[in-house]
Amino acid sequence: MTALRLYRLLVFLAGPILRLSLSRRAQKGREDRARMRERLGHASLKRPDAPLIWVHAASVGETISVLPLIGDILESRPAQTILLTTGTVTSAATVAKFQARHNDIRGRLRHQYAPLDRRNWVSRFLDHWNPDAAFWVESEIWPNMVLACERHRIPLIMINGRLSPRSFHRWRRMRRSVQRLLGRFSLLMAQDNMTAERLRALGLDDVHTPGNLKLDAPPLPHEEEVLQVLKNDIGARPVWLAASTHAGEESQIAEAHKMIAAAHPNALTLIAPRHPNRGATIAADLRKAGLKVAQRSTGDKVTDETQIYLLDTLGELGLFYRLVDIVLMGGTLIPHGGQNPIEAARLDCAILHGPHIENFQEMFDALTARQAVAAISDAATLASQVKALFENPAQTEQMADAASAYADAMSGTRGRVLELIAPYLSDPDTPPVPPRVLETHDG
Repeated sequence: MTALRLYRLLVFLAGPILRLSLSRRAQKGREDRARMRERLGHASLKRPDAPLIWVHAASVGETISVLPLIGDILESRPAQTILLTTGTVTSAATVAKFQARHNDIRGRLRHQYAPLDRRNWVSRFLDHWNPDAAFWVESEIWPNMVLACERHRIPLIMINGRLSPRSFHRWRRMRRSVQRLLGRFSLLMAQDNMTAERLRALGLDDVHTPGNLKLDAPPLPHEEEVLQVLKNDIGARPVWLAASTHAGEESQIAEAHKMIAAAHPNALTLIAPRHPNRGATIAADLRKAGLKVAQRSTGDKVTDETQIYLLDTLGELGLFYRLVDIVLMGGTLIPHGGQNPIEAARLDCAILHGPHIENFQEMFDALTARQAVAAISDAATLASQVKALFENPAQTEQMADAASAYADAMSGTRGRVLELIAPYLSDPDTPPVPPRVLETHDG
C-alpha cells in the first residue's frame, strides 16, 4: 500500500478521533466553538453569485503574507470575489481586522475555517463553494483536498511555496505520492531558489520563483495613539523585544534579562509569544523566577517597577516593533527553525537570532551579509549582545538601517505573482483556465 493510500485510509477511519480532537481544542480556545461545523465542511456563509477564487492560508504568517495580494486582486478585478480559509483562531482574527480596515472590499472577501482533510468533509466544502481556482499559500498539502480539487476540475496553484529541509527529506521518502499530489498543480511558485531546487529534485520541473510574498508585505499596522501611550509609559528606559517566542525560550530570555539588569537596572524586556494563549502560563513562570511582570492581555500597565512586559495579545506586533530598536527573533533559541525577520527589518530594528534559523536560512544569510543581524547562542550571549547594543546606539542604528534596506530591496514580488495568476482571475475577455496536470519524472 502506498503512503497516499495508507493516509487516506487512516483519515477515513479517524473520523470520531478528529471530532474529539476538535472538541478538546475548542475547550482550550484553539478552535472557534461557534464555527466548529466549518471544520467539518459545513459552510456558514452563502456562495457569492460571482467569480470566486479560494485562497487557503494555514496560519497567521501565511495569512499576513497573502492579505496584501488579496487586496491587489480585489482592487484590480472589480468582479472578483475571494474565499479565504485558514486553520487557526488567530489567523481568523487577523482576517477580521483586515476586513475592518478595508470596508470597500469587505463584501467581496469571505472567511471560513478550512475543513479537516477527510474526504466527505472536503467534498461537502467544495460542493458548496465550487471555486473557479484554488490558491494555496506555502506548502501545506492535504491529499484529500488535492484529489477532491482534481475531481471537481478546480485548478490548483501553489503561491509562495516553501519546503523546509525536514519536510524535503520526509517528502523524498514518499516520492511517488508527492509527485502524484504536486503534479495536480497547474502552477507552482516557490518563495526562494532553495525551495525551487527541492521541488525540482522531487521531479517537478515547471517551478517559478517570483520572490517571497513575506518580503513584499507592507509594514505591520498599528494605532498611533496606543503607541504614544506606551512610549510615555516606558519613557527613557532601555528596552528590547523578544518577538514570536516559543515554549522553552522565555526562561532563557528571563535569564538574559537578569544579566542585562545587572548593568542596566532600569532595563525593560518585552516578550511577545508566538501563541498568545500561553500568556497566563508564561506570566506565572516569569513571576516564579522572581521577575515583576506586567501582562498586556489583563490590562496591566508598565510602571517603573516592571521588568518584563508580556505582550500576549493578537494583531499588535506592528505596535511592539515600533517600541524598540532591538529585536530577538523567536523560534531560534530552540530547534524550531526560527520566525520570519522581515517584519522587524521593515520597521527599522536591529535583529538578533539564535542558532536555529533553518526555516529562513536564505533570508538570515542575506541579512548577515549586510551586517543587519547578530547571532547569539544562549542566554549569556543574548544578554551580552543586548547590552552591547544598548551601549552603542550607532551600531544599533547601522544594523537597523541595513535591515530596512534589505526589506526595501525585496519589494516587487506581489506584482510578479499577480502577473502569473492573472489567467485564473475574473476577466470578461478571458475564459477560465482549465486544470492542467504537470508532467513529472522519477529523476
